[in-house]
Amino acid sequence: MEPDTPLSPAVRRPLMVSLCAGLALVWLFDLVTYYDPQGRWSSWLPLVSGPLAAVALLFPARRPGPAWRAGAAALGSLALTVGLCAYAPLTSGTWSLLETVALLVLLSRTARRVERPATAVTLSAALAVAVIALPLREGAERDFFGYSFVLTFAVGGAVGLGCYLRLLDARRARAVASVRHSERLELARDLHDFVAHHVTGIVVHANAALVIQETSPEQIKPLLEGISRAGGETLDSMRRLVRVLREDDHHTTRPGELVAELNRLVSAFAENGTAAALVIAPEVREIRMAPEVETSVHRVVQESLTNVRRHAHGADVVVRLELDAQGRLRVEARNAAPQTRATGPIGGRGGFGLVGLRERVEAVEGSLTSGRTADGGWCVSAAFPVLAAVEGSSA
Repeated sequence: MEPDTPLSPAVRRPLMVSLCAGLALVWLFDLVTYYDPQGRWSSWLPLVSGPLAAVALLFPARRPGPAWRAGAAALGSLALTVGLCAYAPLTSGTWSLLETVALLVLLSRTARRVERPATAVTLSAALAVAVIALPLREGAERDFFGYSFVLTFAVGGAVGLGCYLRLLDARRARAVASVRHSERLELARDLHDFVAHHVTGIVVHANAALVIQETSPEQIKPLLEGISRAGGETLDSMRRLVRVLREDDHHTTRPGELVAELNRLVSAFAENGTAAALVIAPEVREIRMAPEVETSVHRVVQESLTNVRRHAHGADVVVRLELDAQGRLRVEARNAAPQTRATGPIGGRGGFGLVGLRERVEAVEGSLTSGRTADGGWCVSAAFPVLAAVEGSSA
């Protein structure tokens, strides 16, 4: 399960700063409330327990994981509460508001992020008990029941929020898995077409070799080389073909027609009055690509133009194909910032187009990146492997 909806650094950083600032203000409240200039040891206890709980919440490293942090925080808080009640009963308050807030946030995060349900339930229960037992440090039984009653509702709210977010994450994970599965089936259908195309060529070349083996033996070698090349490309395509699902109404790009198809795509996009340009480096026209790579390039450009139409309607677009320093084909679709800010994407919010696109690109051993540009636009860039030119081929 993917626990978090991806957030850009520009959004994640202000959220983290706001959380830290809020916890700091809560700690200042504890400082004003509990600090005793007479130096009693109980006065600094809540000023230490609160920051320790906040550290368990905000520790930046991925290890220890959320389960270990939640367990350590719950165990430490319960141990401190039991120890104070059993060995050092106090009549003055040692109940830290910062510790309470940090434990509630940890409770919500545990209910959301801990993957194993049994572990999540156990840790959530431990954190809930730790929060509800905090008023025991006040030393008055009447106050304990009153404050614990209020904290029970806070615990219920934290658990409810965590479970709701966990449900949203599970739905998103299922949607992402569905998109990836659909994209794999789409690629499988394309590969089926190309494998059939290559196998047909192999059969034709083999039959031709049988016919001329006695009359023109010198022409057999080029035919065998063509059979070998087509067989190698077919095996390379079939290596990526895991499952095949064929639909009668499915249409795809035929081998060798990529440039024409891209021209049609960009021209159709520009018919709405939007400036769109297709720039193809001269060396790109000389390279050879596997059939599934051709369809993936077509899909990257198609999905990028669709996203521009939905999210940045009216923005100018440039689609560029060139070879990078590693000899890979780089496909880039870059649009300028829209002139008017749209209230929402045309056609509604999907949110998984790039997920399926990345699945397809990585399936053919490519890579995909996307992000906002310095001028406020958007750029989608993909790199694909190309086939080495074969002597006597069209490349």
